[in-house]
Amino acid sequence: MSTTRIYTLTISCPDRAGIIAAVSGFIARHGGFIVEASYHTEQEAQRFFMRQEIRADSLPFDLPEFKTQFISLAKEFGMDWQISDSAQKKRLAILVSKQDHCINDLLHRWRSGELNVEIPCVISNHNDLCSFVEWHNIPFHHIDMSNKKVAFENIEQVFNSYHADVMVLARFMQIVPPDFCRRYPGQIINIHHSFLPSFVGAKPYHQAYLRGVKLIGATCHYVTDELDAGPIIEQDTVRIDHGDTVDDLVRYGRDIEKTVLSRGLRCHVEDRVMVCGNKTIVFR
Repeated sequence: MSTTRIYTLTISCPDRAGIIAAVSGFIARHGGFIVEASYHTEQEAQRFFMRQEIRADSLPFDLPEFKTQFISLAKEFGMDWQISDSAQKKRLAILVSKQDHCINDLLHRWRSGELNVEIPCVISNHNDLCSFVEWHNIPFHHIDMSNKKVAFENIEQVFNSYHADVMVLARFMQIVPPDFCRRYPGQIINIHHSFLPSFVGAKPYHQAYLRGVKLIGATCHYVTDELDAGPIIEQDTVRIDHGDTVDDLVRYGRDIEKTVLSRGLRCHVEDRVMVCGNKTIVFR
């Protein structure tokens, strides 16, 4: 893993001539060294998306001063923009239920350094994974879900108390209230055990089995106030046939779920995902 400190600049604005030249020129004038650059125009929306990685040590100022210097250019082009510092790791609060395959995979990637984040806490509606989580020296918070309103108030309190950036629903198996979703747009990431938009809601593998599909999949997406309909970050599938049982589908699906979640989450924490309406632009 590279130890070079990187600033990642992401921009979304109405499409017009000169955007790339203006941004790259701004960085060049200050001696900035761009190590990665990606661009995309969403034709229907006529909106331009840009992501640039800049070596922090090539600039003569720090991040707050970069923001101050960049404001006038951003206003000129009507940009929605942000810049992040690789030295500031994203803080993930992981929400789980009883199933451990997704959180086990995430914690392995975190411990090995493959997932460059901080995990300040795990929240669950069951105690089954308490010892497993605490073995990793991560605080475990059990929250009873018998009163959903109170439960999500408690989840929000825990999330905010750790100054977390992202909630990862790693098979949390609970429907997040619409008002809760609206308070954290782009900050709640879910792994759904279906190739959305097919088979939304509960027991998608059972639905797929009854429908006789030949492919099953998993979807990593942002959570919105519409159930299982948020912008999709990552997906994958596996082929099945008539001889596979529901249990087989569930077993195959677990492997896809954990890899799709880790890939989607990595894209998010590296600021590679940009939302356009109900779609995403994902710069690999």
